[in-house]
Order: sequence, then C-alpha cells, then structure tokens
Amino acid sequence: MDYPCTFAAIQRLNGKLFACSSRRPHWYHRLPREDKDGAGVCKKPVGNTTHSIGIRMTPAINAAKKAKISYTVHTYVHDPSADSYGREAAEKLGIALERVFKTLVVELDGKNLAVAVIPVSTLLSMKQIAKAAGVKKAAMADTAAVERSTGYVLGGVSPLGQKKRLPTLIDSSAKAQSTIFVSAGRRGLEIELRPADLATLTGAAFAAIAETR
Repeated sequence: MDYPCTFAAIQRLNGKLFACSSRRPHWYHRLPREDKDGAGVCKKPVGNTTHSIGIRMTPAINAAKKAKISYTVHTYVHDPSADSYGREAAEKLGIALERVFKTLVVELDGKNLAVAVIPVSTLLSMKQIAKAAGVKKAAMADTAAVERSTGYVLGGVSPLGQKKRLPTLIDSSAKAQSTIFVSAGRRGLEIELRPADLATLTGAAFAAIAETR
C-alpha cells in the first residue's frame, strides 16, 4: 500500500516515528517492511541509494534533531564480514570516500581521551593529533574505554550524542565538503550534515590530523 510522503501519513506506520530522507521531489513511498532492528526500510530507490523512512532513533540522531540543524539519515544493510565499516558505507551509499568520515578515539599522554574524525580513505596521524591537542603523544584508546566513554559499539561510534563529551578534532579536509557523512550511532546507519554543524554540536576544532594511506 502506498502513502503520501507527509509526516501525518508516515506517522501512521506501525506507530513509529518516520522521517523521509529523500531530497528529491516525490509524493509516494511504499509501505516499508521492518528490519531486524524494528526500523522500516523504504523500498523506493533514490539514485544509487536505498534510503530509509523508518529509523530507530539513536543518541546521535536525537542530538542533531534537538539542535534543529539540517541533516539526512541514510541506511544500508551492513555486512558483518566487511573489512572497513567506512568504506562499506561509501560503497553501499554510492558516496565518494572523501565525504565519509570515521570516528576514532585516542588516548592523549596516556591519560585523557579525545575524538578524531577523519576521512575513511586516510589514516590518523598520531604525531599530528598530538600536536593539535597540545600534548606529547597520542595512541589509539582500547575498545573497552571507547565503548564505555561513547556509549557506542565499534563500527557504530558517532561523534554525536556520546555519553561523555570528549575534546574533538575534525580533519581540516572536511571544510572542503558541503556535507559529510559520519556514523549515526549504529552499524548500517549514517548521518549527513554540514561540517560546521558537526563542529558546533561537538565543540570540535578543525586540524590537519589525517595522512594518506
């Protein structure tokens, strides 16, 4: 059954909150099926992307919604065997690698944690992030510390809506993009937003912290 793409109609679907992420003019969506997480998945393709009109809210999405910024949520079917979460997102959503950013957590001087947001096509430069953070050295934080601090599991760590707000640095290459994609807090879920909005919501600074592979 088809419904007009309006909030009133979409809201009726299974009593869940739905939000269409398509930016193209259109009127109807097919009634979505539910995936294993209870989110409705829209069957209407948009370009190379199959977008979702049924999204289970995450802290990251809630943060963007509360801030009333412009954003779009994209979903794809995550493959557990994928070697790289970020590259998988880029490939399945049909997005250039330089627009998809991964969220990493580092330990500064063996004490405090910080967040680094860099393109998935690059590596984090420990030397550069230490310099940008004004410390002597930086190293990747261990998994337990990352999940405990952010409230997210690896592969779904978002710079938005973390349990504990950490100092955040975004690679300066983001400023060349009109919008970038970061994890929305769950594997298979990405949020697209302006780099400046991401910086504002996370209190981040831009710095050259990435290096090519």
